[in-house]
Amino acid sequence: MANSKVVVGTDGSDHSGAALEWAAAEAARRGVPLHIVHALGMPLIVSAYGGPSRFEPSEEMSGQATAVLTNAVEHARSVQPEVEIESVTALEEAPLALIRQSHPGDLIVLGTRGLGAIASMFVGSVSVRVGAQAPCPVVVVPSDDSGKPATTRLDRIVVGVDASRNSRRALGLAVDMAAETEGEVVVVNSWEVPYPYDPLAMAAAGYQPQETLFDQQSEQLVAELLADVMDDQREDTNVEVSVVRTQANPVDALLEASAEADAVVVGSRGRGTVRGLLLGSVSQGVLHRSKVPVVVLPRHADEDD
Repeated sequence: MANSKVVVGTDGSDHSGAALEWAAAEAARRGVPLHIVHALGMPLIVSAYGGPSRFEPSEEMSGQATAVLTNAVEHARSVQPEVEIESVTALEEAPLALIRQSHPGDLIVLGTRGLGAIASMFVGSVSVRVGAQAPCPVVVVPSDDSGKPATTRLDRIVVGVDASRNSRRALGLAVDMAAETEGEVVVVNSWEVPYPYDPLAMAAAGYQPQETLFDQQSEQLVAELLADVMDDQREDTNVEVSVVRTQANPVDALLEASAEADAVVVGSRGRGTVRGLLLGSVSQGVLHRSKVPVVVLPRHADEDD
């Protein structure tokens, strides 16, 4: 899309450095600028005589912000020297800054904090808020102990699907991203038997086993989704597609399928008190446990409804 860009948040940490490397690689694949954002999170001032405004940063804070951005630009240039780079210091807190700096057609990239099992409930206050409210897809890039992303490739992309419209859009996004490298898309559909039952007794009564019924429904669902999405692709799109259908928890199924992948794509249908404030449970489950980059498609990104 014309004028599109890859937007990446940086705070100078190793975790944001991993996101920066991934974002630079993706900007190179797309042939678009890399837009680096450093958010200061200045407090709001509310006046009785005017609208809210933010405290201006001190000279020391401005200097630190400049240093963070300078280092980020140098880091990005060192890994992807051909990419056009823009940088900006924003006064807002990170989630709001990233959302305001992006538009439909862009891609937002951010890192995680690598928190443990208990703290991972909060991973991501930034990741979850941006992933729920952004106007475009959001990539959350985990980092290893050395602050490097697990991979910057997009040769194999896993995507979870169900019967929702958002799921179809997630599959379309996965195909579009895999087409950048003529890679592979692994389509995962899983189901769980909703209640305990006695398969022998049901078979004796003439009922079809539940596993067989769910498997047939899964096969039909995936075939229809793929036909629908691939019909929308350009004729020169060259993407290999494979399918995993399994009886399993959807988060576990996606994580297992993505163990050898470069990224996993999830749609989000989460709804909070405010529409779109929260991510769905599958999106959050994958975000908290994935070792590879997670691409979240907010439910209202690029949508009118």
